[in-house]
Amino acid sequence: MFDYDFFVIGAGSGGVRASRMAATYGAKVGLCEDYRVGGTCVIRGCVPKKLFVYASEYSAHFSDSKGFGWSGDEQKFDWPALIAAKDKEIDRLNGLYIQNLKNSDVEIIQARGKMLDAHTVELSSADGVRTVTADKILIATGGWPQMPDIPGIEHAISSNEAFHLETLPQKMAIVGGGYIAVEFAGIFNGMGVETHLLYRGEQILRGFDKEIATKLNEEMSKKSVDVRVQTNVTEIIKTDSGLNLKLTDGSILTVDAVMFATGRVPNVKGLGLEDLGVEMKQNGAIIIDEDFKTSVENIFAVGDVTDRVQLTPVAIKEGAALTATQFNDTPTRVDYDNIPTAVFSQPSIGTVGLSEEQAAKKFGDDIKVYRSEYRSMKFTLSGRPERSLMKLITQKSTDKVIGVHMIGPDSAEIIQGIAIAMKCGATKAQFDATVAVHPSSAEEFVLMK
Repeated sequence: MFDYDFFVIGAGSGGVRASRMAATYGAKVGLCEDYRVGGTCVIRGCVPKKLFVYASEYSAHFSDSKGFGWSGDEQKFDWPALIAAKDKEIDRLNGLYIQNLKNSDVEIIQARGKMLDAHTVELSSADGVRTVTADKILIATGGWPQMPDIPGIEHAISSNEAFHLETLPQKMAIVGGGYIAVEFAGIFNGMGVETHLLYRGEQILRGFDKEIATKLNEEMSKKSVDVRVQTNVTEIIKTDSGLNLKLTDGSILTVDAVMFATGRVPNVKGLGLEDLGVEMKQNGAIIIDEDFKTSVENIFAVGDVTDRVQLTPVAIKEGAALTATQFNDTPTRVDYDNIPTAVFSQPSIGTVGLSEEQAAKKFGDDIKVYRSEYRSMKFTLSGRPERSLMKLITQKSTDKVIGVHMIGPDSAEIIQGIAIAMKCGATKAQFDATVAVHPSSAEEFVLMK
């Protein structure tokens, strides 16, 4: 009856995983994408951002090395060389994703998809317009940067364009206080750019543990990032010498470039979902049930387009769970409890479970907080003033660890192992009974008294 058993619109992490798994289970699968295979994470998100973080950290590493006896000529940073190397790696990954899909017998169609009815997708490309039909259809189109409606916004960039700047700005303003904003503030600052971080709220990283967020603010300020909270941009004026940003306090900040990281919205524009009766939230997020099914029986959605948990590994698990349920007769659901998260700020943050504020709200006085603040051994000889902070939150009555947070070197690497322990329901007594790895930062989590 249909051209495909399963058709996927969007070749990001969730869509690619769902496509490959469905094909593995024997389904005939088609996948359309109007840009490049890999989605936000691979093409213009996690991967290039992490490469930029690595590049920006070298300035501090070079400085630290002097304390350990190293000396040499002054280092010089080459922005075009980094862009070229990054592009080469993204091309490699894009090719790898395409090859893996082909190896799984997924048909890749370079076109923009639009729903015409519950089983029909219109495909628009340079070659023209055609339609295909499918028994089941997955929407996995991800999210897109949201830009405010202010005068002069056309002169601003989002994180998408930040990966392709022709020249490195001398002065940069980043507007926003979430993880994308603080990560790019660290990136540009580490590359020698005069960096200003402007956030309209009272504290950066809203929703994270407040003490951890405050510590990041302190450490970024030590690195000469100009962090201004309760400050927003009301207008952008382009001049011969750069961009004048009118701020809410009445002052003007002059920079070479301004990047807005003020949130992302589900990428549903032009998909035709409204006409089909697919229920969506006010921001466009597709409403789904526990099995990723929309209000239309045979249409599903996973990943950032649902605005449930905007993390690549979550989208991958959702895609796998969906296809196992629909094509392998093994009903599977995703467990959203205790999802570990890393913020590749400088210093980096690792977190899993409840923040101290969330724990207090949920359990009241039935919590106990352990904390350790210290200077990393790595910085003792270099003289870097950076300090790390670790927090471990337990429920008193059960001794169960319900939240773990860290800011400092290797936080992302350390928090993954902690997340496994929490997934197993570890108690503080079990943390205490674990032998420490010495000397390491990670050992603090089993030594807190």
